[in-house]
Amino acid sequence: MIIEQSVWQNASWRLLKPQAEIHPQLVFVFGSSGQFKQATFLPSLKERYPNALLVGCSTSGEIIDTQVLDDSVVATAVQLEHSQIAFVFTRVNQPQESEQAASELIAQLETKGLKHVFVLSEGLQVNGSQLVKGMRKQLPPGVSVTGGLAGDGADFQSTYTLLGDSGIQSHAVCAIGFYGDRLDVSYGSFGGWDSFGIDRKVTRSENNVLFEIDGQPALELYKSFLGDQASGLPASGLLFPLSLRTAVDEQPVVRTILAVNEQDQSITFAGDLPEGSFVRLMKANTDRLIQGAVKASELIRKPQSNHQSLAILISCVGRKLVLKQMVEEEVEGVRETLGSDYALTGFYSYGEISPFSENASCELHNQTMTITTICEL
Repeated sequence: MIIEQSVWQNASWRLLKPQAEIHPQLVFVFGSSGQFKQATFLPSLKERYPNALLVGCSTSGEIIDTQVLDDSVVATAVQLEHSQIAFVFTRVNQPQESEQAASELIAQLETKGLKHVFVLSEGLQVNGSQLVKGMRKQLPPGVSVTGGLAGDGADFQSTYTLLGDSGIQSHAVCAIGFYGDRLDVSYGSFGGWDSFGIDRKVTRSENNVLFEIDGQPALELYKSFLGDQASGLPASGLLFPLSLRTAVDEQPVVRTILAVNEQDQSITFAGDLPEGSFVRLMKANTDRLIQGAVKASELIRKPQSNHQSLAILISCVGRKLVLKQMVEEEVEGVRETLGSDYALTGFYSYGEISPFSENASCELHNQTMTITTICEL
């Protein structure tokens, strides 16, 4: 595997460690929603990599090496020497289409020899839980899936995906299928948030829209938790996500807010909150968030290879808002754990897609650092 990375800032590309010769099949592209909307970076990127698939999404912050940038574009060109890829995409116009769209997406991939699927989705008009559910139903046993939901800073207005020759679009979800006997893919996901208060029961919900908790209007109750920060919703809700359990002995997942509705006092989350499940409020500790990123990287299975490898980091925008000027410390922690053989790229997201660990079922996460590593043996 040969990797070349570059950064678009001030209307020009800056190469990091340029390669003397590279013929990539794939270029991962992550950038701010403003940069994606203007798309002025695309022509020169296509010119540099004319035969490569360009795929990516808008973000709430771009990751390149140990830097976290804003209002930029980061590109990671990947030349696979022993593996193959396939690319598919479909549209998702509203949350209730998410499961069907995911099933249609995965159905387009040839399953023979399929090792891993990496998914990027628009971040606002999708139900991430249903998206993952549709993919799980369609994927053959033993095929892992990771990825994330596109971001738009803390604005929650518009998200975009880059779909190869089809260009930059909204309301789309795409997938890259990876094939090859020498391909090694690993992943890890960890949070670091602390839950507090008592368990509260979801008494009325419809998929990812929460109407009542303990029989009380959800938004009214949530605002009482937030106090002075309630005026900043939905962005301030990223600082206080919910821990969700559907059974007492189940490992909890985290859910964060995408939108609020003052009229019916509902809250829309990135994933489902089934009626009868239990939720608790969560808060952040900067040290634990940074340590959570390190723990995610410690879950990665390192191959017996000294070749360059790729690590795609997808971290939740809520973590970035909490860590503020310390945000690069979680990326630096990943670098220290994985070592110098890995090229790091990624973005801050509205949701992360990954199993908790090897051989577990894929889930939608919020407020985690999720890492996917790709290398060739």
